[in-house]
Amino acid sequence: MMNMKQAVSILALFMMIGAGTAGCSFGKTSPDSRASMIQSVNPDPGATNDLEEKDIKLAKKVKKDIASLDEIFDVAVIVGEKEVLVAYKVKHLKRFGMKRIEKEINKKLEKNYPDEDFIVSSDYKIFIEAVELRERMKNPSFPDKKAEEQLQRIISLKKELT
Repeated sequence: MMNMKQAVSILALFMMIGAGTAGCSFGKTSPDSRASMIQSVNPDPGATNDLEEKDIKLAKKVKKDIASLDEIFDVAVIVGEKEVLVAYKVKHLKRFGMKRIEKEINKKLEKNYPDEDFIVSSDYKIFIEAVELRERMKNPSFPDKKAEEQLQRIISLKKELT
């Protein structure tokens, strides 16, 4: 029969293995979204209606404007039917000024694109969701309507977080 010390050791081992695998959801994420947590993935800007040239141009311009800020190291931009999602990552040591950075980004976007409605987020989850949506949108069989639904889901997630 096992003594108490061996039983506790075995139980502790199982708990560590369980805790180590609990957060692994690699089956659901794309390689780009997994990599985005630790490095810059520089996702292509996109639009839920990729056939609309003006939307693609807008996405590229917005990405370039936001990426030009010194504190930002990665930007994902997706133009929808009504809103433009801008998700960004801030350099680690610059995270102390998050409020100021977000204010600066909002001011820049409002000044340069007064007719657009922007949803701006520095949240990693929103960034990852945007990268994953952009990856799915690259597939020609992924319908524009589904892309717009996914974008609206991300936007509602962003609104829940604030």
